[in-house]
Amino acid sequence: METKKLRSHIGVDGILHIQTPTDFKDTSVEVVVVVQPLDKTDLAPCDDTVLQYNAWRKPTTKKSIQEAIAKMQQLRREVALDKTSIREMLEEGRRF
Repeated sequence: METKKLRSHIGVDGILHIQTPTDFKDTSVEVVVVVQPLDKTDLAPCDDTVLQYNAWRKPTTKKSIQEAIAKMQQLRREVALDKTSIREMLEEGRRF
């Protein structure tokens, strides 16, 4: 049995969407949902609020998204070819 506590938001349509990873696969489960409105004081933003998970089942936070973007930009700088190199490769390919 797994117990998970998370925060979510019910939209104006009145529908609660819950997305949470689990180790259970291809099996029937019983799910118990307790809906309790939060006080305005409980709604302070924090990085501990888990709403979504990435492909590796790790919680996504503003910090993790910023780190991923920074890593992608660094990789682009490391592997990017300049325009001169691309032109040279095209010319080399035309010779054959």
